[in-house]
Amino acid sequence: MSERTVWEFSDDRGQVSTAGRRPTRVLAYVQAGATLWDHGIRPSGIFGSGHDDPVVPDPAKTGSLPLGDVPYAGAGATLDAETLLSGEPDLVVAVSYGGGQVYGLDPETAKHLEEHVPVVVIDVGQARTLVEIGDRFAELARSLGAEEPVAATRELDAARGRLRALTSAPDRSRVLALSPAGQEQAHLARPRMWPELRVLAELGVGLVEPAEGPGANWSTVGWAQAAALRPAVVLADIRAHATPLDELGTDGPWASVGRSVRVVPWNPEPVCSARAHARFLALVADALEA
Repeated sequence: MSERTVWEFSDDRGQVSTAGRRPTRVLAYVQAGATLWDHGIRPSGIFGSGHDDPVVPDPAKTGSLPLGDVPYAGAGATLDAETLLSGEPDLVVAVSYGGGQVYGLDPETAKHLEEHVPVVVIDVGQARTLVEIGDRFAELARSLGAEEPVAATRELDAARGRLRALTSAPDRSRVLALSPAGQEQAHLARPRMWPELRVLAELGVGLVEPAEGPGANWSTVGWAQAAALRPAVVLADIRAHATPLDELGTDGPWASVGRSVRVVPWNPEPVCSARAHARFLALVADALEA
């Protein structure tokens, strides 16, 4: 670190960002912004991906962010470097799903952005454990002068212990993670591909593995096929681009699954903080106990 460099951080692309003072105006991808908020950092703005509404952020992804106080720069094709820089950020925090590409931004937009402001990219892909992802966000937060409350770690430890106790019996409940895709079909998650689901498996939760076939992260099937897996608990994707379960009705194909299951809301792009993860584990535990 040179005499003029006050702040420095090496991201998951191996790129080192530096600044003459600690950044205070952080523009972040919504998942990253919600995670940093749980560490005590208020983003100066957030942006979404091509899956998100260009005007309104997806509430499933924003965690505890005070959306009335944090401007939303937009998402997808509406985003360009000029728009992203209009709020005068001194740091951009983005995510990647491997390969170092900035998720949610056109490569040219990301390139132009980095010509004006440091960009830190955290890898949230399936190659990493949720703990590793969380540790990287914690390192970044510490470099920015903040730390997640100790109480959040205690909550997470308690939630993990509760789930281990509930899943210690040999007759574990069958838990299926899915993303509703309309009246006729659903995308079934392959648990090994999702860091948060792998944590559940490690804690003994009986996650249902879809049959082998097309789709690295998801297996797309009809609702009848989903019902044939006999889940007791469904982790249902609640992101804005997933079909809300209440729109599927009570007498359509979803009924073959939904009539007898307990549903837990699930965000496949989780807020990567101890506090948020503890809340999710508690919801899963509540469903298993019901």
